Amino acid sequence: MAWLILFSLLHASPGFPLRGAWREVVRGDVPARIVDAFRQGALRPFNPTMLQRFPRDTLGSWVVLQPLPVRDGDERVLSIYPAPLGSITLYGANDAPIRTLALDDFSAPLHGHGRLAFRLTTVDSGTAQPILLKFEPSDTLAAPERFELQSLDDYLQDDSNWLAFATACFAVMVAMALMALCFALILRDMTFAWYAGYMLCYVVVQGVQTGFLFHPLGMSWLAGYETLVGASAVALSVSFAALFIVRFCDLSRYASTLRVPVVALGIGMTLIVLLRCSHIPALVTMAQTLINPVLILGALLLLITALTAGVRGSRQAWFFLVGWTPLLVLTAMTSAQVTGALPTLDWLNDASIAMGAFEAIVLSLGLADRALTMRRDRDSVRVLADRDALTNLLNRRAWTEAASKMMADTANTNQPIALLFLDLDHFKALNDRQGHVAGDRALVAVSEVLSHELRPSDLLGRYGGEEFVAMLHSTNQEQAVQVATRLCRRVHRLEIPVDQKDLLLSVSIGLAMRSLGDTLESLIERADQAMYYVKLNGRNQVHTFERRAAMISGHHKTRHSREQER
Repeated sequence: MAWLILFSLLHASPGFPLRGAWREVVRGDVPARIVDAFRQGALRPFNPTMLQRFPRDTLGSWVVLQPLPVRDGDERVLSIYPAPLGSITLYGANDAPIRTLALDDFSAPLHGHGRLAFRLTTVDSGTAQPILLKFEPSDTLAAPERFELQSLDDYLQDDSNWLAFATACFAVMVAMALMALCFALILRDMTFAWYAGYMLCYVVVQGVQTGFLFHPLGMSWLAGYETLVGASAVALSVSFAALFIVRFCDLSRYASTLRVPVVALGIGMTLIVLLRCSHIPALVTMAQTLINPVLILGALLLLITALTAGVRGSRQAWFFLVGWTPLLVLTAMTSAQVTGALPTLDWLNDASIAMGAFEAIVLSLGLADRALTMRRDRDSVRVLADRDALTNLLNRRAWTEAASKMMADTANTNQPIALLFLDLDHFKALNDRQGHVAGDRALVAVSEVLSHELRPSDLLGRYGGEEFVAMLHSTNQEQAVQVATRLCRRVHRLEIPVDQKDLLLSVSIGLAMRSLGDTLESLIERADQAMYYVKLNGRNQVHTFERRAAMISGHHKTRHSREQER
């Protein structure tokens, strides 16, 4: 993009010198008299290379340009930039109009892109004849223009440079808007839809102002409606921008007091567009009266809102300001040119196109950053929902879901699965004698040891209180016993005292291997029974579940009685 801008600026060919003068059209004017008045110095002089505004609200304006003498047969092109919305007529030496051009004209064999272009021959210009133009009357606001006279080759080179530059800018904006629409449908997030609407409206605004929609896109069906389409697109762009900033900058959180007026702006601009398109004279007049003041106030409101949200912590608000503020400044400067200010800055219109592409990229990056932030927030919430707050292990619900999935994924395989049910010994006594803070420290220390000793692929969770569960996949019974024995030793080596004597915190572990027809509940129940067998037979050891009648008969005590015995 930067390369295309520099290319269009650095490779602009210098035109031939021109001298110009103008005056407003008066009834009864004849082209020959205008040329005579020019030669006598009776017209208002101006510099054709600088922007100059010509009134068009009554009968229009005459413009006379005097080029240097040319050789016979030389062919030149007179270009008028930026392209005006109204019509311009070129007159010949016999006072007859030669050609009338407009943005929506499709009859001329040579039509400029982003400008109007008259192809001059020796018949048109003679050896030193002045060039007479008439800016036809128009209801549209007269924007300032500048003139350039070039050879045909130089004009074609500059015109192709501008066309490549503008095409790249519009392509960026449209591509970003279409991508946002896809994300809006996939994610069901209207923020992307409002962004797409805003960018597409801005494309229409610039496409009408530069004539890009007519040449090269050839949208002849828009001819005659460019003023209505352009004004409606401007209003809708502000409406979409307002609705976009509400969600993009999270105004309900960072600028809640400004949320209502911003939403009202978005709705109000839409209503103005409807009034403008109603074809009811009173309503159309009302819309034309309201649109400019509302646009100015709306721009200030959006600027203040984004600044407020940014200062209060909205990261996306700064993306909006970086992308939107330069465009706002350019719009203000372009509006100032209508009053005659900044006549030398003839590049503002092209800069507005480039800045639109820049804004599209910046806001797309902001949307991507917003999506990543929301994803991180969701992941954080999910971690908080799945993790035990004290030990950071999987809580009972999350562990149950993960263990059920592991069993389902390996149901049709021969991979062995072992389940360890762990219960800390004398934990209630530790809590009673040293307090819950000491008990919490013990739980954290034990969970760290267990996590370090087990594989990352093993599922470890806090089942409740001082109980832990671990599911080991691809582990046979012998390997599982070795792992559980190592866990017993590591917990005991923590040397966490339970009382003032030599009693240390330890762990009792029950082991159960998955067998045919097992569910997670039945596997947990068998491991729990094996763990309880350890409790009754000395603690601080491992026992594998065995289907012995004597053992099973002793496992029907209630959980309440177990807690009392522990």
